[in-house]
Amino acid sequence: MPPALYAPLTRLRQYVLDVAAETPGIGNIIETLKWREPAYLPKKPRTGTMIRINGVKGSQDRYAMYVHCQTSLVETFKSIYPDVFSFEGNRALLFHIGDRIPEPPLKHCIAMALTYHARANA
Repeated sequence: MPPALYAPLTRLRQYVLDVAAETPGIGNIIETLKWREPAYLPKKPRTGTMIRINGVKGSQDRYAMYVHCQTSLVETFKSIYPDVFSFEGNRALLFHIGDRIPEPPLKHCIAMALTYHARANA
C-alpha cells in the first residue's frame, strides 16, 4: 500500500467500526483479511454483506470501499447519491486522497451494507 493511503484507509476503517457500533442490529464486527484486503463483516450471520477497503490497483492516490458485486448495493448507492460519490461498476465507492469525504452519506452506505441481509429478510 502506498504510504499516502494509510491515513485515508484508517479513517475509512474507523467509519465502518463507528457505523457498526451506532447502528441497531449489526452487533459485533469481524475484522479480517480477504484477498489481502482489510474486510469487515457482522459477526451475526445473515445480517450484512462484507465491506472491504483498499487502495485502487495501480493508483497511488485513489482508494475504495468494496461491497459484494452480486448485491444491489452499488446500484442503490448510485440512485440515492448519484452526484456525491464516484463508483466502480457494481462493486465500489471510489475516493481520492485529499477529497473531503461526505460523512453522513458514506455512513448511510456503510449501514446499508452491514444490514443488507437483515433488511432483505425483514
